[in-house]
Amino acid sequence: MRPTGAMHLGHYHGALKNWVKLQNEYPCYFFAADWHALTTHYEDPSVIEQTVWDMFVDWLAVGIDPSKSTLFIQSRVPQHAELTMLLSFFVPLAWLERVPTYKDQIEKLGERGHDLHTYGFLGYPLMQAADIMIYRANKVPVGEDQTAHVEITREIARRFNHLFGKEKGFEEKAEAAVKKMGPKKAKVYRELRKKFQEQGDHVSLEAARELVEDVQNLTLGDKERLYGFLEGGGRVILVEPDVLLTETPKLLGLDGDKMSKSYGNAIMLREKPEDVTRKIRTMPTDPARVRRQDPGNPEKCPVWNLHQVYSDANTKEWVVKGCTTAGIGCLECKQPVIDAINKEIAPIRERALQYEEDPTLVRNIIQDGCEKARDLADETLRDVREAMGLNYG
Repeated sequence: MRPTGAMHLGHYHGALKNWVKLQNEYPCYFFAADWHALTTHYEDPSVIEQTVWDMFVDWLAVGIDPSKSTLFIQSRVPQHAELTMLLSFFVPLAWLERVPTYKDQIEKLGERGHDLHTYGFLGYPLMQAADIMIYRANKVPVGEDQTAHVEITREIARRFNHLFGKEKGFEEKAEAAVKKMGPKKAKVYRELRKKFQEQGDHVSLEAARELVEDVQNLTLGDKERLYGFLEGGGRVILVEPDVLLTETPKLLGLDGDKMSKSYGNAIMLREKPEDVTRKIRTMPTDPARVRRQDPGNPEKCPVWNLHQVYSDANTKEWVVKGCTTAGIGCLECKQPVIDAINKEIAPIRERALQYEEDPTLVRNIIQDGCEKARDLADETLRDVREAMGLNYG
């Protein structure tokens, strides 16, 4: 995520809530994309440092668990930059120019768009691809509007693997990896491999993959060699990731527009209860409800969007009936939303306190995450350099 400082409810419902769930299902890597922030804010980088730490505090406060996930800062893992550069030698310019968000951003920013005719801004989808492939990630959680970025990553991985082929000495390395499994598991692996290759038994293939996945002492590189060895192919150097589409409720801002701190229409994750109450009580409502006795239409009221996310079926029914018949006033309608939001963010605010009071807690978590990320990124880069003929060891 690009560091934009303290997080609001839009970030929580749009991404963070899902990240908390995913960390229980996958080994996850979450990072502050500070280099990406420079693609559009290069003239004022001073804001980036504080926004990075504010963002991490909110991540930890919502329940991102450093014992389950790896949290780090992009620029503290310089391997991202090296892979970006190596990929840039063979990725056609036209691929980057056709990424929808590139054209959209240039058009949306009008005159300011001229400031973004930079090498870095054009190349940010390439850096995103490097961000993903450096960890050999096979799943990328995105909304539908981001699928184009994952697709270009797949194309870049495919082009790399086509140009630089399978690794040299693949079979010898695969055999060495089989031995690392230990005698019993190695024997089972060989039997399942033989069954699949001789009889096309896909049950055996799946069983062998699960066996490899469960072996603790294998590196990711070794695991990928063993997957390739099963099917009689070679090891693919860069993985083509799949999109992990995330269903996210569309939480709009207090004025009915997209929630954004810069628009002044956001409720922050560490907002005080009295500020939540004030902000929601002063929200605009259906303009047709000039007086208390005027009936309204929930569809024309920004408060209704908050009810869609926060209220149960009974409350929503009460809102529709009360609003359309003028049976309830706007302040009454807003109260269940105030209560639900304050209930949701109370534990977040409480968990954030320890990190606000002792910033070294966050610094230590991120330092550990950066080291873990660098180790994994190093492994991928060794293979990439070797495939590209840059291994002069």
